[in-house]
Amino acid sequence: MTGRFTNRIAVIAGGGAGIGRRFAHRFAGEGASVVIADLDIGAAKRVVAELAADGARGLACAADVADVEAVSAMASAAVAEFGGIDILVNCAAIHLDHAQLPFDLESVPKWRQVMDVNVVGTLACSAACRPAMAARGGGSIVNMSSMAAYGASGAYGVSKLAVNSLTVSLAAAYSADGIRVNGIAPGLVDSESAVEWANDPSRSGAADIQEQLVAGQMIKRPGRMDDLANLCLFLSSAEAGFITGQTILVDGGYTKKPY
Repeated sequence: MTGRFTNRIAVIAGGGAGIGRRFAHRFAGEGASVVIADLDIGAAKRVVAELAADGARGLACAADVADVEAVSAMASAAVAEFGGIDILVNCAAIHLDHAQLPFDLESVPKWRQVMDVNVVGTLACSAACRPAMAARGGGSIVNMSSMAAYGASGAYGVSKLAVNSLTVSLAAAYSADGIRVNGIAPGLVDSESAVEWANDPSRSGAADIQEQLVAGQMIKRPGRMDDLANLCLFLSSAEAGFITGQTILVDGGYTKKPY
């Protein structure tokens, strides 16, 4: 650990479990104070307790990322507790089977929910944290996209393709404040929810999903949450100070495989 985030404050939206939780531990391990914002306040408090056990500072906030008042309160709480915000990671999302929706009129309300959380929520959190970042001379926002944005993946893929465009637009809009905005587009990794989904016996061919994905990758091993964390921490650091508006695939080469 390098301590490269000592005296930095990182907000992890959707940090109560899975990839967001791993990010929280990695930022804390390198010196950051971490705000865990999650719809499940119990999960957020558990992560803060884990960080405290390792000697790190954390704050749990209940937040529906699509609720403007909730994310404004989250940003205010971060400033009140730690003095500002330097880093925002937008991990909160509706995904997996919850975002596999038909293309019909009956599904429109659920489509709106997916877009509200995955896209509008990313915008809302970014806008809420922007003033605090600007007050400290700038910062970094990392948005979570997906390799699903690059294929026919239904509501989830559509929402993540929108996140890719939002990342570019936010990078341009926030550049005057010294805020860099980038994205990470993962393949399937070893998060709790993804592993459960991949091994769900009720899904036809479930046992072969991960094997099929690895077979289609250029790098022949399963993805790991730490593959994403390594990139997230880099993009959030001074080492990436000349990088903005980019969404980087971390999928073992799956979407770039030869035909």
